[in-house]
Amino acid sequence: MSFVVDQVRRVDGQLDRVQLSILSATAETTAAAPAEREATPELQQKLKVSRSPRALRLQAVVNALSTNNASNSLLDAYTIKSLLSQAKIRDVEDGDSAPKGDEEAYIQELEWLVVGKATAQTYGLVLNILLSQIIPLNDDIWYWDDVLSSYRYTALYSIQTSPLRLLAWTKDIYKDATTRLNNRRELSVDSDTPESTTDGFEPPRSFSDRWKQFYGVVRESVNARAISDIQKTVISPLTARREEVKAKQKQLRHFIELSASGLGVLMDEGLSFGLDEERTGSLKSSNGSKDSKDTWKGVLEKSVALMETVLKNVTATDVEIHDFEETVFAGVEDEPDVSVQEGIAAETPSRPGALSMRLEHVLNVYVPAHTLSSNQLVKEFGRPSALVRYWLPATILLLSGSTLLRFIVNRKAVLKTWIQDLGATMIDFWANWVVQPVKKIIGTIRHDEDSEVAIMSKRSLQGDQESLERMVVSFVVDNPTTVDGHSLSQTEIADVRLKVKEGDLTPVLKAYERDLRKPFMGTVRGDLIRALLIQIQKTKVDVEVAIGGIDALLKSQELVFGFVGLTPGVLVCLGVFRWLNGVFGSKQGFNRGKKQGQIMRVLRNIDRILTEASSSNNNDLSYRAYGLLLCEVHVLRQEVKRILPKTPHRDFLEDVEDLIDIRTGIQKQLKVVDRIRWAYAKWLR
Repeated sequence: MSFVVDQVRRVDGQLDRVQLSILSATAETTAAAPAEREATPELQQKLKVSRSPRALRLQAVVNALSTNNASNSLLDAYTIKSLLSQAKIRDVEDGDSAPKGDEEAYIQELEWLVVGKATAQTYGLVLNILLSQIIPLNDDIWYWDDVLSSYRYTALYSIQTSPLRLLAWTKDIYKDATTRLNNRRELSVDSDTPESTTDGFEPPRSFSDRWKQFYGVVRESVNARAISDIQKTVISPLTARREEVKAKQKQLRHFIELSASGLGVLMDEGLSFGLDEERTGSLKSSNGSKDSKDTWKGVLEKSVALMETVLKNVTATDVEIHDFEETVFAGVEDEPDVSVQEGIAAETPSRPGALSMRLEHVLNVYVPAHTLSSNQLVKEFGRPSALVRYWLPATILLLSGSTLLRFIVNRKAVLKTWIQDLGATMIDFWANWVVQPVKKIIGTIRHDEDSEVAIMSKRSLQGDQESLERMVVSFVVDNPTTVDGHSLSQTEIADVRLKVKEGDLTPVLKAYERDLRKPFMGTVRGDLIRALLIQIQKTKVDVEVAIGGIDALLKSQELVFGFVGLTPGVLVCLGVFRWLNGVFGSKQGFNRGKKQGQIMRVLRNIDRILTEASSSNNNDLSYRAYGLLLCEVHVLRQEVKRILPKTPHRDFLEDVEDLIDIRTGIQKQLKVVDRIRWAYAKWLR
């Protein structure tokens, strides 16, 4: 929603309040009638006034033109014209201008209300047209700035527009040659001796002679054109193109300023009734006086004349800004159809039918004519069309299309294999590096046995520990001297087993130390070798105990290892998705950083407009500056709507209303800009 919708709604509300006071004054006698007189024929007739078919039809048109009863507050030109035709507002004859009876008075007020509502909708339509023309032209200004920013871009522009210049040159040569040929033929016909020559001209008798004659005339035209263009060859082609671009940019800026001035004039002067919320009862206090009734009608007539004059003159790019504004106001002041001016009522009320016809004329003639003229200006001074900008790469692509197609056909099998391998690689990557790690993480969370991390099997340590116990017990039983020198009881064997579990191999080590004194005898008996093998088994058990500790540590960090395994796949997928979003994303879908940058540029432009106006002599905001300010505010509202939350956005709209209110003064407007910067810095930076 833009400020145009707000302005039309505000005007519509003022019309409702003004007309409500007048209609209530018209029906005051009926509303204040005593109960015993309500049944009289005269009062019954008054009660039927608002229920007549024509009154009901006009009321339906009023509801359709109102902003609070439409899904879209602003109607298009076709809908406004259809509703005006449906209202069938008739003119009052010159000798019968005064209303006859309460019904005619009520009907005429309804007709005025229809015309007022239609004027408000047309007012919004014209504002939207001007606004929609100014904002896109800024892109064309930036395009010309880019062309002028470097000679490389200027050369590219020169190549892009070379076919247009060649076509224009060919048309000029053909036109000049045709003119020369026709002049010679006329001289030959007017001569007394047609067969004789005139300035070397002889009427051709065959096709080849006619072609030679035309070719000679064309050569003369080319030579004459070369002589006339000899001054242009002094400067380089790039300099000529830069001067051409500067001229177009200047005309485009002037058209933007004219449109902005027209927008400012309409916003400040159009449909200004001077009625606020607290002054609603001002008309009622006058008891429906003639001045109060007719003043607002004159505002309608003046606003229609203002819109008509603006639309007629806003595309005149050869007129200066102040001359344009003077022309607009002079045209409105000299308008003979404006019956009420400067708050003074005319002796004879204007006819709503005449104003309705004038509105239809504005919608049928001036709006399409303005749209056509502005489109022609944009086509002439705006950036070239897409066909002109991209004809060169399109031509290259078209000429190389057969080669490219042949390459694709010849490499069809290879390309198919590449595509299949790429698809298989993507599927395997997704399954092995994304899906499988996720499954493992889920299994770890559920303590699934298949997802446990381990270096050795679960029963390995227990089996080796029991084997060591049996080996030590067997060795001690066979060599009781290593303990007490007698056979061992079950209690002593159990004690040996317990010590082995704790890692104590004292009996085996004693036998090992004894056999080391006589290694040969120990080897023959076999005790030394058994002691060595038992120690090897003990080393194996110790190693497995250490590995078991590592297994316990790994099990405590299973979830961490799972996320570590998932991280590469997630990072690769995230990078690919962001790249695809950047490549195939819509240009209109700016990211948050770009939006914030654009908002800051708009705020900078607003501050620049207000600062420039404050440095002027009269310290007032001109119509041109006001129109440019409205355009920047419109862009600001559209961009901020996608960033701010609901509650701050409501506060932002209040600040925007203060910003475009020129009655507060430039200094207060600059303070509003500063308030917007610090109040919404959280979202704008």
